[in-house]
Amino acid sequence: MIEDELRAAFARLEESTPPVGPVRAAVDRAVITRRRRRRRVRLAGTALAVAAVALVGFTAMAPRPPAPTAAPLLATPEPEPGGALNLLLLGVDQSAGSRRADSVLLVHVPADRSRLYLVSLPRDLLVPAPGGTEKLNATFSRATGSGTDLAAGYRATRQAVARLTGVRVDAGAVLTYPGARDLTDAVGGVPVCLPEPVRSVHTERRFPAGCQRLDGAAAVDLLRQRYGLRDGGLDRDRNAARYAAGLLRQMRERGTATDPAQLNRLLIRIGPAVTVDAGDLSLPALVGATARAGAAEPVAVAFPVLAEWNGRGYEADPELTPGFLDALRADRLGEWAAAHPARVTGLR
Repeated sequence: MIEDELRAAFARLEESTPPVGPVRAAVDRAVITRRRRRRRVRLAGTALAVAAVALVGFTAMAPRPPAPTAAPLLATPEPEPGGALNLLLLGVDQSAGSRRADSVLLVHVPADRSRLYLVSLPRDLLVPAPGGTEKLNATFSRATGSGTDLAAGYRATRQAVARLTGVRVDAGAVLTYPGARDLTDAVGGVPVCLPEPVRSVHTERRFPAGCQRLDGAAAVDLLRQRYGLRDGGLDRDRNAARYAAGLLRQMRERGTATDPAQLNRLLIRIGPAVTVDAGDLSLPALVGATARAGAAEPVAVAFPVLAEWNGRGYEADPELTPGFLDALRADRLGEWAAAHPARVTGLR
């Protein structure tokens, strides 16, 4: 009796069950959509990482406060964020188990997206710190602890730069030397124009004055040099800006930033060596903003410091720094650069 009632109940339920085909098709569509969405996120991350690396050279982003993540890949277009943007890009040396931010570049993207402004911040610039001042470079290394937490070093440096400049740092990236070497080789070398010859104290390699194309090993070698240069670390910062401009030019000419196949190859080669932080911005929107501004030749300027080494580091120039910071905060770096041509780094 009970068995007959159960059979009847199952029969009634079976009649009310929707056909399997449409349900399965809906599930398949959902899976495909989810996969496409994941792929768009990966593409977005990689494009941004590549763009960020292109902006900074050896030194292009998950919400705060979570730590930056390894760079994932170009996404479908999204509305760009309005107003000016500031990206902090760090190039990290690794030696004897420690990590140092040898290159600190603040990339200013103006609201009109007319071009990029590469602002070099000397690694030995003295910045406020607990108990007094410390080198900007020390801010990064102190925060990394054992030397493995690049995300912590980035966050500490971002805070220091924000306090120093008074501008919001919207996003940023960290690239290690191995990543810079692989990136340079992956794009077919980078053209760099030097105003004076440079001799490497590490390899005895000689870089002549004038324009030349550097492979990965040569690029990293050049970007490490400060001894023997007229202005030491300040000249190294200028060479980093020249490299960054050459890398941008190379990527534009090759169409790398818009070619998914090339981006995939770059992801394989440099992905693990890049740490990115998008702040509160979406990755695709940030890529769009930087890509549009990056279509023009960038302008490289150095944070105004007193050229004399005071025994502990470089001090901000008391005459030029206030006006420079006002221009940065008001999105008028173009006007400031035009009024102070001696502070603009020649890129060609």
